Amino acid sequence: MSTASVSLRPATVSDAPLLASIHAASWQATYRGLLPDAFLDSEVTRERAAYWLNRMNAPGAERRIVLIAERDGEAIGFVCVERQIDTPWGVLLDNLHALPAHQGIGAGKLLMRAAQDWARAQGAVQLYLYVLEGNTPAIRFYERQGWEFSGAEPDQMGGIDITALRYIYRLDRAAAT
Repeated sequence: MSTASVSLRPATVSDAPLLASIHAASWQATYRGLLPDAFLDSEVTRERAAYWLNRMNAPGAERRIVLIAERDGEAIGFVCVERQIDTPWGVLLDNLHALPAHQGIGAGKLLMRAAQDWARAQGAVQLYLYVLEGNTPAIRFYERQGWEFSGAEPDQMGGIDITALRYIYRLDRAAAT
C-alpha cells in the first residue's frame, strides 16, 4: 500500500498523552509474552503517560525530534530521534511505533526515513536503536531496512531483566531518497 495517505507532523508538548497512548498500545500488542502481563495490562499506560509528559517537557528539545504519523487525520504512529551526548553510536532512534492496525502500510518506513533525514541534517553519520530480544517482527523490519546488529546489553523493563539488542544504521552508505 502507498504511504501517500500517511503524513507526518511535529509533535508538541500537548501531544504527550497521544504519544503515551500509542506507545502503550504498541507495547501491549508487541511485548505480550516478553514482558509480564501485569505490567502490560495495568502499569504500562500510567508509566508511559508519565514518561512522555516528562520527556516532552524536558530540556534539550533542540537535540530531538518527535514526529507523529497520521492517516486520514488519525494518529497511527510516531518516531522519536535524539542526538546523544558522549556516545560512540551516533544519533539514537529511541522510539518507532505504528499501531498494529496500521502496520504494513508504510508508516514505519516513512517515519524511519524522516529520522534518517533529520540525523543527516544534524551532521550524523550513524543512527542506533535498541530492540527487545525476542521482538522478532521488529528485528526483521529493521534488518530489511538495512540496520545491522552491533551488540547486546542487559536492561530492565516492566520490572524484569531483559536483553536489549543494539542495531546501527550507517547514514553515509545510504543516500536520502
